[in-house]
Amino acid sequence: MNTPAKNTWCPGCGNFGILSALKGALVEVGIEREQVVAVSGIGCHGKISDYVNVNTFHGIHGRVLPLATGIKLANPALAVFGFSGDADCYDEGWDHFCHAVRRNIDVTLIVHNNMILRLTTGQTTATSQTGFRTKSTPFGSTVPPLNPIAHALVSNGSFVARGFAGDPKHLQSLIVQAARHRGFNYIDIFQPCVTFNYLNTFEWFRQRVYKLEEARHDVSDRQKALEKSLEWGDRIPIGVFYKDDRPTFRDNLPQVRGIPLTKLPIEDVDISRIIESMK
Repeated sequence: MNTPAKNTWCPGCGNFGILSALKGALVEVGIEREQVVAVSGIGCHGKISDYVNVNTFHGIHGRVLPLATGIKLANPALAVFGFSGDADCYDEGWDHFCHAVRRNIDVTLIVHNNMILRLTTGQTTATSQTGFRTKSTPFGSTVPPLNPIAHALVSNGSFVARGFAGDPKHLQSLIVQAARHRGFNYIDIFQPCVTFNYLNTFEWFRQRVYKLEEARHDVSDRQKALEKSLEWGDRIPIGVFYKDDRPTFRDNLPQVRGIPLTKLPIEDVDISRIIESMK
């Protein structure tokens, strides 16, 4: 799964835990690397497409999910993984995220959530904590942080989970479960930035996170999952919040349900009437 690319993440970066968990999960699930496509966005997380030896597509800011959606619709045989940062997904790409959840696009989205813009050297994002001081908020952030887990649940997400980069073995198990589930598989990952986020450190999370499976959480109970998603402070849950099997976006498209777009015949397609209507 390795590539010859030199890794340029900061020493101690939480991205290393995510990369390790991803590689372990792909081996555990047994997907041939030719059948995997990794789509990444803009941010330090985006370099992951250089470090894992599968098909990759590095897109523009906030557009991971449109790219992943197009790839999956064109060739449903591929296992598509989207990698996004908190700013990439929850700021620039928020509109794509909320619609991908409700449509139940059959891809796996992994969000590297470090609660700060670090590629641009430290500004707040939608998940930065209230009062957090950065270059863009020298007197502290005045707005409450976004709760993407809660949003995914109220939008009827079919697989909603949260991991912690400081526990790569547990994170690997979440990625494996997501890869084996058919539907929009969403994992938000606490991924500490050791360079710019002085508040949400590895130690800060280790003192607070607990595993939902150890608390015997029922992943089929969406109401209970929503209650768990609102927990924040001394105890913060990680693990699978909710899982449900329901039709995917592609299942409801009869024109491509039984055949990939790449296999549809085009010889008899006549678009002359459409062109004429636009004149």
